[in-house]
Amino acid sequence: MKNMNLGQQLVEYFINNGMYVLQQFSRHFLISIYGVLLAAIVGVPIGIWISRSKKLSDVVIGIANVIQTIPSLAMLSIIMLGLGLGVNTVIVTVFLYSLLPIIKNTYTGMQNVNEDILDAGKGIGMTAFQRLRFIELPLSMSVIMAGIRNALVLAIGITAIGSFVGSGGLGDIIIRGTNATNGAAIILAGALPTAIMAIISDGVLGFLEKKLDPSRH
Repeated sequence: MKNMNLGQQLVEYFINNGMYVLQQFSRHFLISIYGVLLAAIVGVPIGIWISRSKKLSDVVIGIANVIQTIPSLAMLSIIMLGLGLGVNTVIVTVFLYSLLPIIKNTYTGMQNVNEDILDAGKGIGMTAFQRLRFIELPLSMSVIMAGIRNALVLAIGITAIGSFVGSGGLGDIIIRGTNATNGAAIILAGALPTAIMAIISDGVLGFLEKKLDPSRH
C-alpha cells in the first residue's frame, strides 16, 4: 500500500476488509441504539414527572448537566471500575450522556403544551392519564424526538471512544490505524463510516421530528 495514494489505500482496505468493517459498523450502531433506548425508557418518564414541579426539575436537570460535563474518557474509566472492560461499560456511558437531552426536551415539550387545550380536556371529563396520553404526549412528541435525535448523534461519537475499553465498533478500526505505520487509510476506514452513521441517523430522526410536529399538520 506504500506506493498508492490515500484514496487507493482506502478502497483497497474496504475491498480486503469489507465484512469486518460492516460487522463493526453494525456493532457500533447497536451499542449506540441500546444506550439511547435505555435513556429514553428512563428519561421520558422522568421528564414528564419533573414537568409537574419547577423545584424538582431544577434539581434533576442540574444533576443531568453535571453528568454531561464529565469528559467521556473519564466517565468510561469510572464505569469500567465497576463493570470491567467491554460493551456494558459503553452502553451505560451512552445511557448517562443521553439522559440530559432526553429529559430536558421532554420537560420542555410538556411545559409548552397549551393550557387552554388541557382545560378543554378537563372540561370534557378526561382523566390526568388521558390528558397525558391523548394531548400532552402527542403535542410534545416532536420536541422529545429532537432530544432523542441529539442523544443518538452524541452516542455514536461516545461509542467510538468506547473502543478504548474493549467494546469493539468502528473506533476499533481507528485505533488499529493509529497503531499502524502509514495507517491514515485505516483511520479513515473507521472514521468515515462513523461520520456517515451520524449523518444518516440525524437525517432520519430529523425527518421523524418534522412528521411529528403538530404545527405541520
